[in-house]
Amino acid sequence: MATTTETNVDRVHVLAAGQIEVRAATVTTIDGVEQPAVFHRHVLQPGDDLAGEDDAVVAAAGTAWTAEVLADWQAFVASTDF
Repeated sequence: MATTTETNVDRVHVLAAGQIEVRAATVTTIDGVEQPAVFHRHVLQPGDDLAGEDDAVVAAAGTAWTAEVLADWQAFVASTDF
C-alpha cells in the first residue's frame, strides 16, 4: 500500500489592517487515490516572525507590511488590552 502526503500553501490573503491569512492544504494519496484535502489556517499579524513560512507568505508580507502598516498596527495594539 503506497501512501504519500503533501502539504502546500494554497491561499494567502492580506486583510485591510495588514494581517495575512494563510491556508495550507494537506493531500494524502493512498494507492493512487487522492483523499479529501485537510486544511489548516493561521493568521500572521504585521511584524510577526516569518521563519518557516512559505515563500508566497514571505513575499506577501514584504509587499503588505510597509513602515506605515507596521506603525499603524503597533498603535492599534498599544490602544487595546491584549
